[in-house]
Amino acid sequence: MTAKTARIVACAWTLPLTLALAACGHSPPTRYFSLDAVPPRAPLATQRMAPVQLGAVRVPAALDRPEIVAHGAGHRLAVREDDHWGAPLAEMMRRALAQDLLARLPAGTFVLPEAPAPAGARGIVVTVLDLRADPNGALTLEGSWTLTAGEPPRAVTTQTVALTEPMSSSDSAAIADALSRVLARLADRIAASLAAQR
Repeated sequence: MTAKTARIVACAWTLPLTLALAACGHSPPTRYFSLDAVPPRAPLATQRMAPVQLGAVRVPAALDRPEIVAHGAGHRLAVREDDHWGAPLAEMMRRALAQDLLARLPAGTFVLPEAPAPAGARGIVVTVLDLRADPNGALTLEGSWTLTAGEPPRAVTTQTVALTEPMSSSDSAAIADALSRVLARLADRIAASLAAQR
């Protein structure tokens, strides 16, 4: 192989590698989003009630993934590869809902998730059937929450929920904001139900 041929071969290998590296250098950075607690609109309940602890928040497998998922036309899911949740979605929803419940229930009533619960503490399990961020600018959560008591735990009451919040845009930040508000409304309903039961 002559020196000239060697230079041509080297250039033939170098050009694709350079283009590939340049393409990688221009890929958009991954954005991470969180869910936030929303302060209660009504005054904090003050009546005494039995302690309660938030257990599981169950989310459909199609949505419980690192990427943020929106719904498109034709039954399509739009998985946003560059927009991720800061933690597993079910875990983030449980944390935000726990913060919301802590702000809405009487002091000493709510036991944080994973914390040791006192004897006789009741449990809450949230089951999400569907969580839909649709192109019409709304986020809807459909599912139920169940209050459990006893040992072994048994269902005391189960209530279905269908909550919708408007989104300011279809951006992932708007999805996170709407989901935070939906969870706060769910906390409002749970707190009101617990206050009625004592």
